Amino acid sequence: MFHPWIAQRTTTFDSSGIRKVFDLAAQMKDPINLSIGQPDFDVPEAVRQACIDAIQSRKNSYALTQGVPVLREKLQRQVDAEFGHADRKVFVASGTSGGLVLVMLSLVNPGDEVIVFDPFFVMYQPLVSLVGGVTVLIDTYPDFRIDLNRVADAITPRTKLILLNSPANPTGVTATTAEIEGLAKLAAEHKVALVSDEIYRAFCYDEPFLSPARFNDQAIVIDGFSKSHAMTGWRLGFVHGPAAVIDAMVKLQQYTFVCAPQPAQWAGAVAMDVDVSQYLDQYRRKRDMLYEGLQDVFELVKPGGAFYAFPKAPWGSGSEFVTEAIHNRLLIIPGGIFSQRDTHFRLSYAADDAVIERGIEVLRKLAQR
Repeated sequence: MFHPWIAQRTTTFDSSGIRKVFDLAAQMKDPINLSIGQPDFDVPEAVRQACIDAIQSRKNSYALTQGVPVLREKLQRQVDAEFGHADRKVFVASGTSGGLVLVMLSLVNPGDEVIVFDPFFVMYQPLVSLVGGVTVLIDTYPDFRIDLNRVADAITPRTKLILLNSPANPTGVTATTAEIEGLAKLAAEHKVALVSDEIYRAFCYDEPFLSPARFNDQAIVIDGFSKSHAMTGWRLGFVHGPAAVIDAMVKLQQYTFVCAPQPAQWAGAVAMDVDVSQYLDQYRRKRDMLYEGLQDVFELVKPGGAFYAFPKAPWGSGSEFVTEAIHNRLLIIPGGIFSQRDTHFRLSYAADDAVIERGIEVLRKLAQR
């Protein structure tokens, strides 16, 4: 609804189509819900208890904007051990989404170009618009692989930033070593910022996770606890990169999010020592169950990570197929929300096995109608 007070920047994008599906789910009785992009396991007990202990010991005030030392210093030691860069600093953000907002505000001027790979996480393009940037989309269909030549051709004097997400939402595809190293070196060669959204790094099923920061000491990494430890509602992320960039982001956090919740930060320090490999094994098995159940009737790239699959609709558009699925009480997300193309749909296998099996049954029936 139009109102004369509303700022023009808010009209450049719509509400998330994912939220609309969530709203629909709340109204349906016993839906087959394969739409939710969050783990179906609970926050580990030790982490929950650490948060309770922090609250009970009255650690409930504002935290330092850059993060409480018990977590920030522990993260810094971990990052230093992994990368060994002389100039790599960490701060604690209010979720990875908060980190994404701050990196855009800190780096992108009006008119700057940001390279994004299509399909993309729903937040990327609206955030670029919000800060006055220009999104330059690079199509990765049909196999969702990064063509480095296309990236090189897309770089102009106005390019400020390249945004990488691997393992990726919505496709579940994990970039290869050659893609990651090539992208890192290309960004360094052209003096372009490379931002790596690594929120799904704990969910790599076939090969170890690899960050572009291994090949580019100026890469900016956004990570957090939401997916690895099911802490989506706790709003606890972190960012690391060159000190000058991190200092700018911390300054902006002071005037926006202020800080991440203090009790959650104490819990995050405990979470760093919690073994979550059991969840990786469970989700690898769920991935295999879903892929084996659909790959003979759908055009589907096998996901290498995260907990999503991105099949091509076997008939009609992605939106038309999703509409029919919803009529069958199956909740999935139309691919056009994540892309310029409306040919695919996203489903999440972060669900109980019985729900996944019911979803496979409905999808096979719809594909073969």
